[in-house]
Amino acid sequence: MEHEENKEELIESGYRKIGWAERHMKVMEKIRSIFSKERPLEGYTIGMALHVEAKTAVLVKTLVDGGADVVITGCNPLSSQDDVSEALRDMGIKCYSKRGMSEKEYYDALNRVLDSEPDVIIDDGADLIFLLHGERSNISERVLGASEETTTGIIRIRAMEKEGVLKFPVIDVNNAMTKYLFDNRYGTGQSTWDGILRSTNMLIAGKKVVVAGYGWCGRGIAMRAKGLGAKVIVTEVDEIRALEAVMDGFEVMPMSEAAKIGDIFITATGDRDVIVEEHFRQMKDGAILANSGHFNVEISIPDLEKLSKSSKEVRHGVTEYDLGDKKLYLLAEGRLVNLVAGEGHPIEVMDMSFSDQALSVRYIIENHDRLENRVYILPEELDRKVARLKLESLGVQIDELSEVQKKYLTDWRQGT
Repeated sequence: MEHEENKEELIESGYRKIGWAERHMKVMEKIRSIFSKERPLEGYTIGMALHVEAKTAVLVKTLVDGGADVVITGCNPLSSQDDVSEALRDMGIKCYSKRGMSEKEYYDALNRVLDSEPDVIIDDGADLIFLLHGERSNISERVLGASEETTTGIIRIRAMEKEGVLKFPVIDVNNAMTKYLFDNRYGTGQSTWDGILRSTNMLIAGKKVVVAGYGWCGRGIAMRAKGLGAKVIVTEVDEIRALEAVMDGFEVMPMSEAAKIGDIFITATGDRDVIVEEHFRQMKDGAILANSGHFNVEISIPDLEKLSKSSKEVRHGVTEYDLGDKKLYLLAEGRLVNLVAGEGHPIEVMDMSFSDQALSVRYIIENHDRLENRVYILPEELDRKVARLKLESLGVQIDELSEVQKKYLTDWRQGT
């Protein structure tokens, strides 16, 4: 009886969260209205591995209203919100996510999604896509295509494309302008600091913050750190990005140097072993470690455990590692700090990213017969459609080129 009462409370909480998200996702509302009338996804099954929280639920409802049968699980063992998962199940959605999954439970859930033999995949980190190229390759031929929305996932999928092993077309939502310019920069920037502040309750002003990686996510994190009054240091391996960080007013140096002086370290590279044993040894007592990359491999936890005499949770989501001469603090088990310790990207930002995802699914279904097995950027007309809808939802109007102006920009004979 108590379990049923708790379940009902979770369902009610989930519906409240989803309702709040819907209230602030105006672009999705417009797309959902179109999908409801046209039913472009009728008869298709969509398999999803995403962070299961309120914004994701709005995407699920949009796809369902478009006629799709949706099956979903989480893409990270610690990022799912149980109340939202229960609410989705209450709506009749096949949802296999729960917070705190073991590795076995996580992959069992991914396989249950694939058991539904989906026609289209929506992925975050590409775990479903990799399963379809490995142990579940027997059903890969029926997949019309997939969309992937993370830097990490796209890096891995492009490597597959380069090797000629990709079995179906993939829409690169991550590099859509309405995704990376807003989701990666403003979304990651704000949500990363939300997670860090919730975890630590510490003052950021005056502290030395080391941001590893100056891609769009790193730019956003550094920008918000500066706004909070931090002294920002950027580490990079790319000459162009490093130069841009310098021009943006940040100090740039190798991690080996930054490790000696940083108070807070945030990784956002999409690669592994960004902070390792040699860096831990140089850090000062009390340094805080956080990751905003998709997988928990950027901060080497095995190295940290090897160096430590003991470890314990000292605050919710904060693990203290005692190295003897100092103590270091890892947030959110080295996983995505913005989702494990916070609620992920702001609603209005995900309004655009998930609109890109919804339009990608429709594009795959309507164009799969002429798409090759490679990675495609979201078509520009869809990207700009999302931008127009977002401007409309904000009540913003812009100018239009006159016919004379259009001709001037395309006719080289006109001169000046």
